[in-house]
Amino acid sequence: MKRAPLVLLCGLAVMLAPALFVQAQVPLPILLPITRAEDERRWDDELRALLAHRDAAVRKRAALAVGRIGDERSVPALTALLKDSDADVRAMAAFALGEAESLSGAEALIAIVKSGERGELRARALEALGKIVAAAPSPAEQQARQREFGAVVREALEVEAQKLSAPTLSASDRLTILLGLTAALRSRPADAGPTIAKFLNSSDSRVRSDAGNALARLRLKDGNEQLRKLLVSDPDPNVRANAARVLGATDDKASFDALLARALEDPDSRVRVSAIRALAALKDPRAAQPLMKRAITDQNELLEIATTLGRVLPQTNDETAIAWLRERNKNLNHSASEVEIAFVRISPATYLADLSGTGILKDWRTTASIANGIGEIAALPDSIPSKSPLMASAQEHLRKMLDVKGADPAIPDVLRALAAFKPADLKEVLVARLQHSDVIVRSTAADLLGDLPPSPDITQALVAAWPQTAKDSLNDAALSILDSLSKQKSATANDALKNALNSPDYLVRIRAATLLKINGQGDFSARVGTVQTKNTAADYRRALSRIGRKVHAVVTTSRGSFTIELLPSEAPLTVDNFVQLAQRNYFRGITIHRVVPNFVIQDGDPRGDGNGGPGYQIRCEINEVPYDRATLGMALSGKDTGGSQWFVTHSPQPHLDGGYTVFGHVIAGMDVVDKIVRGDVVRSIRIQ
Repeated sequence: MKRAPLVLLCGLAVMLAPALFVQAQVPLPILLPITRAEDERRWDDELRALLAHRDAAVRKRAALAVGRIGDERSVPALTALLKDSDADVRAMAAFALGEAESLSGAEALIAIVKSGERGELRARALEALGKIVAAAPSPAEQQARQREFGAVVREALEVEAQKLSAPTLSASDRLTILLGLTAALRSRPADAGPTIAKFLNSSDSRVRSDAGNALARLRLKDGNEQLRKLLVSDPDPNVRANAARVLGATDDKASFDALLARALEDPDSRVRVSAIRALAALKDPRAAQPLMKRAITDQNELLEIATTLGRVLPQTNDETAIAWLRERNKNLNHSASEVEIAFVRISPATYLADLSGTGILKDWRTTASIANGIGEIAALPDSIPSKSPLMASAQEHLRKMLDVKGADPAIPDVLRALAAFKPADLKEVLVARLQHSDVIVRSTAADLLGDLPPSPDITQALVAAWPQTAKDSLNDAALSILDSLSKQKSATANDALKNALNSPDYLVRIRAATLLKINGQGDFSARVGTVQTKNTAADYRRALSRIGRKVHAVVTTSRGSFTIELLPSEAPLTVDNFVQLAQRNYFRGITIHRVVPNFVIQDGDPRGDGNGGPGYQIRCEINEVPYDRATLGMALSGKDTGGSQWFVTHSPQPHLDGGYTVFGHVIAGMDVVDKIVRGDVVRSIRIQ
């Protein structure tokens, strides 16, 4: 992959300029209380008054804050702003209604879309409808919204498709199409395939790419004939990669030869990995030998090939594949779950026999990887010879892993693998781990207990585990216990949920109130209150002082360095948090724990297993900046759960737009980001 072309970066700057300019106009004495209200998740009369301020820039910034806060009581005020005299304010009001995710704002948004109005307001209204569908609290309600809102989105896209014959798209029409395609993948309209497929013929490569992304995520094959052509001839690698994704997702067997050629020969790694994954979906064994023979040293692609081997050669005991996988295990020290799982799928008996060797469980990463492999044995078909002895041997290995010293971060993987076998004593094993010292172990045990049939003893164990959560620096166990208590459907469990409304943790309180409402216990939203933020007035002033300034972060890794331009105007508190962590060397020596080729690299977890953080959460600062290639985002496990984990995108990811805080872009060294593999290390992050 090459660094983003200069024209793309310039185009992005132009796209961001209005937002940066408007926010810079808001006077600091006004911006300070807006930022504090946002951070505290506080909707009050002061903020309401700012929505009527004489300055359009203030109204726009206040509307964004109200959307981020997401208080249902603010929806009428946001809806009123849809008729503001200023076009930018109207568009922001629509964006904010999407962030609030409230059904009560949908009627006004639908009216805008159906009115035929052109411009950003219509685009943002489409985007908002997609978010409101995705936020439905129950499957039944989500299906109802998909039918209603999905029809509106599809009809809007039909109107936009008529503009494809024009030599070029206007900026507002292009934005409407792109946000409409993302709304379609969220709202899942009925019979949307033919409509979305029309955009594969656009002269705009980003439109073609996003159309392919929507078809892939919806698994729609209506554009496959055109996609086969785009796979081999489109000049844009993102389009070729998404074409491969669709053809794999829709099991397009006619594309096998073309996909294999792209997997072996395409000059862009994004296309190669997407084609390799598509071959895995086709499950054609002819792909195995050419992939194994390909001379390649890139770890990311090797792991994709391993996964594909497991899919195309299941239960074949293929000796060449076994030898290939053994070599990968040797080189990677059994630290890659992809290789372990593929080995099990091809020859489970051979895999377990290999585990009899000594010294395999060298550290927690190895233990976790092997546990994931062993867990795959539970999913083997009953036709496998001697399946019962294999199941017994697998469980014996897993039980031994539970007692491996220093393997605490791996225990969640071991527990999930053991649960897949449904052993008779699973409940007892999980209850025992509810008292574990590691918060993620307790969280996993609680989650798995929630998957078992409800019982008084499970309820009692969950209630008994609750007090320990007050001492945790992470709230994972508390949230998991609440989720599992809600499934018990008993008076005792509901009383425990009500008790959680007294927690000092805002996220715990809001989860408890949400679950009580789902369980028919009433509306406790008044008990949620505001966030007890750690930020002071000085913190807000420091964060806001960077607006309008250039702030760079130079990230040095074991692969080389890359430079990020941070976006304090779009996400001042997120940028400030990142800067503060970097300046105290928090990121030094942290392993890059997640790499998904053609998606993201992710870092910032001191635990190394994807569950760690700095011991506190920061609020989301969702903004209108899209997730293009080289975008820096804040990783989450739910709304307002950010902390120290961040990611950089390899390619456009429109499904992330408006869901994860964007707070920077890589402006130099993207070739280094492309080379990073799981296990690489961040040596330093220097702020300039």
